[in-house]
Amino acid sequence: MKNFGIFFNPHYLDKGAIFKVLKVLHEEKDLNFFKFPEQSNILPEFIHTIKEKDQNKLDCLLSFGGDGTFLRTVKFSLKTKAPILGINLGKLGFLSESSVSELEKSIDDLIQNNYKVQKRLLLNASIKRDKEIIFSANALNDAVLYKGEIPKLIDIRFYANRRFVLETRCDGIIISTPTGSTAYSLSAGGPIISPVMDAFIVTPLNPHILSVRPMVFDADDKLNYKITETDGSSYLQLDGVNSHSLKPDDEVIVTSASQKVNFIKLTNKTFFQILRKKLKMGKK
Repeated sequence: MKNFGIFFNPHYLDKGAIFKVLKVLHEEKDLNFFKFPEQSNILPEFIHTIKEKDQNKLDCLLSFGGDGTFLRTVKFSLKTKAPILGINLGKLGFLSESSVSELEKSIDDLIQNNYKVQKRLLLNASIKRDKEIIFSANALNDAVLYKGEIPKLIDIRFYANRRFVLETRCDGIIISTPTGSTAYSLSAGGPIISPVMDAFIVTPLNPHILSVRPMVFDADDKLNYKITETDGSSYLQLDGVNSHSLKPDDEVIVTSASQKVNFIKLTNKTFFQILRKKLKMGKK
């Protein structure tokens, strides 16, 4: 590897120390670092702004930040076909494989091909209104149908492969990928699933029926959700961002995306070791 794309959390304060390390690596190891146009003003000049026609030349994307920054890096990975290595600058950094203190060693491992690439499932969420698709986008962690600011529950009907599953009054529903099973879905009581699996986790948010529980579906399934009662302030959220407002009788369709995201895995740590370390699983 020689050509690295850089995506940075713009709100991180101590950028200078990291820039110094990258500049030394650039000069001593003859590495090329590139930034995307939207971050041209916050990264130094030795990190060149990459032209769109050259984006397919990137070998790897380095995402400096927490999980939110990693999620924003995904769109560049899909566009450039380059795998992502997360460098954690946040508190948890569950999606990150490395840290600032390990930066030089991690890049050496990349140069020497001491890494593996994991493919992770993406979901696609579309909104159908009046028989037309008015919105469609992908998410790495989850799609959430949420009641928004209204102080009451909403009614949601749920179908899998055109077969009725259930109807419930709730604050919303999370449809998560295995990668997202350790994020919002986990907080709402959903199961943890190995991130290399292909599956959807459907986790209701505060359902008003005790028997409505989280469920797991095959990633080949087509999941449909109809909001039958809302005052128009409900939202479809994708990876923590309010992506589109929802109206009564809107249908949200969730399927597997046509692409997967490539994660770089540097260490021999298992997924379960990471759970024990970062989420304190099994600790007393």
